[in-house]
Amino acid sequence: MKKTRVVILFGGKSSEHSISCATAAGVLGAIDRNKYEVIPIGITKQGIFVPAQDNVERWALRAGELATVSDEGSRIDFSMDGSKEIFETQPNGSRKSIGIVDVVFPVLHGPFGEDGTIQGFLELAGFPYVGNGVLASAAGMDKEFTKALFQAAGIPVTEHVVLTEGDWLADPESALEKVRKLGDLPLFVKPARAGSSVGVSKVSNWNDFENALAIAFEQDSKLVVERQVVGRELECAVLDGFDAAAPRVSIAGEIVVHGREFYDFEAKYQDKDAVELIIPAKISAAELSEMQKIASRAFRAIGGSGLARVDFFLTEKGFLVNEINTMPGFTPISMFPALWQESGISYPELIDELIGLALAKH
Repeated sequence: MKKTRVVILFGGKSSEHSISCATAAGVLGAIDRNKYEVIPIGITKQGIFVPAQDNVERWALRAGELATVSDEGSRIDFSMDGSKEIFETQPNGSRKSIGIVDVVFPVLHGPFGEDGTIQGFLELAGFPYVGNGVLASAAGMDKEFTKALFQAAGIPVTEHVVLTEGDWLADPESALEKVRKLGDLPLFVKPARAGSSVGVSKVSNWNDFENALAIAFEQDSKLVVERQVVGRELECAVLDGFDAAAPRVSIAGEIVVHGREFYDFEAKYQDKDAVELIIPAKISAAELSEMQKIASRAFRAIGGSGLARVDFFLTEKGFLVNEINTMPGFTPISMFPALWQESGISYPELIDELIGLALAKH
């Protein structure tokens, strides 16, 4: 039987470069090699497409120094004529075809990958790809517009205001007044278009607010400031349906953070003792049903396709949607594959589903 040729595309220019490498390691280790011929392609932090090792250990998540895609001289380029052919150029200038590929699996996180940019490139080049399209990826990456779309769809979201760097520099007093209307501290300051909690700060004292802005502005010129929500942190995973069927939603998982102010980058990827993932979450059948319905609505609100993870707070007054992640992590400790495994879809089967959905779109 002829194998389906799959490009695993990872790395990228964002601050989540190494997390993308770890996600690639998860996919490389789980994909069924009897069904798929795998072509790993990395993108360096400078945005250069290069051949990458088909080596799970090379890219796996580890304590200390995280994996990065390095430039060793060779280059990869994608045909732009719809032929779905890719090429490798050696350091000496010689060029060879790697052949026709069937589908691209972009496991890029953050800007220049999860935000519609790589999706637009693949659309232009004519390559089928796994995951959300241009609009859903862009909307899901930008917290301002994600929340606006959710509010328009009647989906409850966290209280927030949006600040741009221009707002702050031009009139800090007015910007601060807008933030103060959110109410009492603590607040969270978040880059509008970043992930993995990079650049996020919890502000419990107004004297720390300006520093929190500076940290967030290092990642993005637009921020979202939110009131702290008192509630449980819950997540569920979404898979698109085939043939225009309704999205499928997993069981719920809960995140419990120990010894940290919030679920930050270190807790997610470096300090295994800082967080506990409880799957399935201990919620009632009625709460799970409501959560799944809201997750499906959130997925449709951004025009989702392929997959997503929807993050919630469960408060005394009910559910609030924190955000939607259009390319959730596939690392061994990631919530998305774990939720589906507990819902009856194994890791290799999940990859099959996603590739099948991508091919069905084309």
